[in-house]
Amino acid sequence: MLPGVLLSLLHGYWISAPCLLEMKPLVALLMMVIALHGSQGIPGFHHTGWLRLLRAGDSCGECARELCPTPTGCLAGAVLDECGCCPECGNVEGQICDLEIANPFYGKCGEHLECRLHADDNQSEVPEPQCECKSQESVCGSDGKTYGNICKLNEMYAKKKNNLTVRHDGPCETAPVISLPPRDVHNFTGNDIIFGCEVSAYPMPLLEWKKKGNQMSLPGDDAHISVQARGGPQKYGITGWLQIQGIKKSDEGIYICHTTNKYGTTLAAAKLEVTDDSSSSSFQMMASNRITSHNTDYREYYDQTEEEGEDEEYESGDYES
Repeated sequence: MLPGVLLSLLHGYWISAPCLLEMKPLVALLMMVIALHGSQGIPGFHHTGWLRLLRAGDSCGECARELCPTPTGCLAGAVLDECGCCPECGNVEGQICDLEIANPFYGKCGEHLECRLHADDNQSEVPEPQCECKSQESVCGSDGKTYGNICKLNEMYAKKKNNLTVRHDGPCETAPVISLPPRDVHNFTGNDIIFGCEVSAYPMPLLEWKKKGNQMSLPGDDAHISVQARGGPQKYGITGWLQIQGIKKSDEGIYICHTTNKYGTTLAAAKLEVTDDSSSSSFQMMASNRITSHNTDYREYYDQTEEEGEDEEYESGDYES
């Protein structure tokens, strides 16, 4: 409701501006400048919205392109104003936009974007039109990073001012990157524990769990150990879990999240410490805040005699949403 109130106030002020100018020109001018400056901090009032309102009564007239200012820092490229004359910055993805061209205020969407109206989950609020990228397909940038869509890549190009281009449609092919490695755990015998591991890669990687000193992938034939995996939460990602039910002292050790595709292998390790205290009636569990580094020398944890000679070097890929 706030933008509507401000809009009404400013509209009323604009109508009364001639009277104010006759009485106190300097005061009226200062009030108009303050009103315009204050509007910059109001969510949803981007770019030249207030300026459009102030000149709403003006006709477009003849276009003098040589007098048009040159817009800078446009993350979504430049578009022509409501008169189709001067260029101005287009609105970026997720920004409020003008669904009806006849009533310009918020502005037009930028390159590869269109203004769409989406119903809000909260039915008590009136849905607002927002700019949305016409294509939601991922693209691989010339920097080797995967972008959620062409609009995200264009925004990064505008921010960094480099020669970022589209290498090809679809995600970049990379070795696995562990975005969330397992964490160390200390618990008591008889309790259940879970290790988690999130991985991103394209092609989709294989995710396995192993224990230091054992080349076999878990769970093997151990009935109290189970593993699960699903896609996500990141695009082209996998999340895996290792659960040990009713832990015993013999379960203590180093557990390894092992993930691989044809471009490389990545590992992350976490330690399980078990306290033999069956008389304790309270559930106690502590997970350290230390995140295992992706560059940890996992060879001290993992006997890789069967994989000697393999090249573990790979080029890491970042995934933009």
